[in-house]
Amino acid sequence: MENFRKVRTSEEESPLPFPDLPPDVVEMKVKEGSKIRNLMNFAMAQMELKGSRQIVFSGCGRAVTKTITCVEIMKRKLGGLHQVTQVRYKTLLEVWENQDPLPGSPAQNLTVHKNVPSICILLSRDPLDPNQTGYQPPEPRHGPGPQLGNAGEDTSSSSTKGLKRPLPPPGEELLTKKLQVQVTDSPRGSGTTDCQADGRH
Repeated sequence: MENFRKVRTSEEESPLPFPDLPPDVVEMKVKEGSKIRNLMNFAMAQMELKGSRQIVFSGCGRAVTKTITCVEIMKRKLGGLHQVTQVRYKTLLEVWENQDPLPGSPAQNLTVHKNVPSICILLSRDPLDPNQTGYQPPEPRHGPGPQLGNAGEDTSSSSTKGLKRPLPPPGEELLTKKLQVQVTDSPRGSGTTDCQADGRH
């Protein structure tokens, strides 16, 4: 295969694995080289500006991870989305061309069939059947920042390791220290000068 170069890749067309989808549902086909920013700008415009109720993200092979990333971003941005995930295998067709054919013979091509994992994720503003395989209910929405308990401590993490020393209560002020500075090149002669260590120069 050292003399062959991959010239084309195509994937088999297969229907979406979700029943009762509207015919105009938006399908985001995520490729390995797709830019997440471009995908999300288009998907968010469909859901927010055009008022789409459902959207499907699909990807196969190396694009599976990027597909999941797009879904998680959208769930955090919009919130309240029902999700159904379907995992299956899809066939990719790769065409390889011989770069060093025999003299006087036509170029030789090889077609390779590869089965790769594929993922399809449906996100819906409307409730979905919770009994179907791969269903996930909407995640509870959290406000920005850590959740504070009654005493004001951070309860977002159960670990107590690495806690920093607490700040003083709001009524107390940090005491400024006086530094003794030795002045040696003063025209008035040597001496000591008191200065406040308050960060001003």
